Amino acid sequence: MPKIEVITNINAPIERVFDLSRSIDLHTLSTAKTGESAVAGVVSGLIGMGESVTWRAKHFGVWQNLTSKIVAFESPVHFRDSLAQGAFKRFDHDHFFEARANETLMTDIFDYESPFGFAGKIADSLFLEDYMRRLLIERNRVIKDTAESEGWRRFL
Repeated sequence: MPKIEVITNINAPIERVFDLSRSIDLHTLSTAKTGESAVAGVVSGLIGMGESVTWRAKHFGVWQNLTSKIVAFESPVHFRDSLAQGAFKRFDHDHFFEARANETLMTDIFDYESPFGFAGKIADSLFLEDYMRRLLIERNRVIKDTAESEGWRRFL
């Protein structure tokens, strides 16, 4: 069961970074390469406690739907989205935020289990874990670029 951790320093206030991280619209921008779009649940704006979103995206040449739900929420320091339905056997994605002087330390921990038992573990080691890490890094790059510019005003 892989656990991916990505740490990003962002020169912006913690509240801005926290809200951008739960923006459906910004997430859509950060996943443009997969054609990801929100198709059910919260499909625009900011997602909050108890709410869910269903994403439709093309991964590995196959269109997939994945529904996640916000199951923990402590503004502006943490929220967790967990798999409700989709291709993974399970996942929990924790988003942590720590204010430091004039910046925010954002830490993502994506803890997941692939389906298909042993075959899923092989897929993790061959390509899936790296693929998921790259998706998180790109998402965080978009959040950082947006938070550190005037672009954040478009989403909040």
